Amino acid sequence: MNHTLAPLRLWAGIGVELEYMLVDAHTLEVRPIADQLFHRVTGAPDSEVERGGIAWSNELVLHLIELKTGGPVVGLGGLGTLFQAQIREINAQLASFGARLMPSGMHPWMDPSRETELWPHAYGEVYRTYDRIFGCHAHGYANLQSMHLNLSFGDDAEFGRLHAACRVLLPLLPAMAASSPFADGAHSGWLDHRLEAYRHNADRIPSIVGRVIPEPCFNRAAYQEQILEVIRRDIGPLDPEGWLQPEFLNARGAIARFSRGSLEVRLMDVQECVTADLALAGLVISVLRRLTEERWCSLADLQAVETTELEGVLAETIRYADAASIAEVAYLKLLGWHGPVPCSARDLWRHLVEAAGADAVLDASGVRAVEGILREGPLARRLLRAIGPNPNRLQLRTVYRELCDCLADDRVFDPGRD
Repeated sequence: MNHTLAPLRLWAGIGVELEYMLVDAHTLEVRPIADQLFHRVTGAPDSEVERGGIAWSNELVLHLIELKTGGPVVGLGGLGTLFQAQIREINAQLASFGARLMPSGMHPWMDPSRETELWPHAYGEVYRTYDRIFGCHAHGYANLQSMHLNLSFGDDAEFGRLHAACRVLLPLLPAMAASSPFADGAHSGWLDHRLEAYRHNADRIPSIVGRVIPEPCFNRAAYQEQILEVIRRDIGPLDPEGWLQPEFLNARGAIARFSRGSLEVRLMDVQECVTADLALAGLVISVLRRLTEERWCSLADLQAVETTELEGVLAETIRYADAASIAEVAYLKLLGWHGPVPCSARDLWRHLVEAAGADAVLDASGVRAVEGILREGPLARRLLRAIGPNPNRLQLRTVYRELCDCLADDRVFDPGRD
């Protein structure tokens, strides 16, 4: 979400980014042809082009394309139409290569050690440096597709309020958004394997990911000192040329982008269709807004919660998604829960949907999508129901081909659909 004028105030600007994999239209094997796609459209291997209010871009690997709002928008209304038009256009262009777009948080059988090809054009030196230090031929870099939600803030006070709310909600996001139960051709044991891989993708320099849940920093100076300067210090000996800057390297679950006045929320797997992604975006905005308004607890209480407590909840939802058991009474109180303890993440989300008035933000299709997730489970659970815990390649290919159709048609995946 880029803007060069005065920073937008809290809730005045929203940006959405959706990542998809390029795969063979028949076999669903990954196709590292992003630069060829761009060249076909623009005549050059650009890493970004804007079309119809939506930008196409690429980062790091050649089998991925990202669609994002061309700038901050005031709301989600109409975005589904814009995104879907570009998905249709990209699929039409990819057809000439015998390829198509595939959604979900991970490719279910990709071998990143063998199949990864880095983007070699603009920013290529940055990516090569990143690969030299961390090794990007791995799931945590080359095989993960997510939705990033960018939320504006105007000053330190608004940042502190928004960052506190995000820290509290982040652990619950996989319960609704998990879509990556398979890796290396098998059920990995986690419903959100993308995030399990993501947690460990920079173990060589732990300060880059931290505990995924950001430290309790509620102004720019504290964030700079406790997060960005620590990353700068730790990366320095491995990157003497200075290719990798701390704001780029920071890989926490929510990242402050002070240069453009936004907070980027990164813990949602991409879904099977745009309607589902935007429904989750609207739901998250609704709950975060109520938290920043101190609907269920004071700002002081939000800012006081310990990272270790939030990290424990996140570990549960990464593995079990909606079935995660939450027993931390103090945490539940922050979210206005007064029911039995422990409670399931699914029941907590039902409470949040009702208490946050999410239907005031979502359109009818978004309401239906959220209700479907609460009823049938996140996409990861529906995929497990359709495929089973011990899949063969044919089963995976059949169901993930259906996911590609869901993306093309903008419809929710239903494992019981004929």
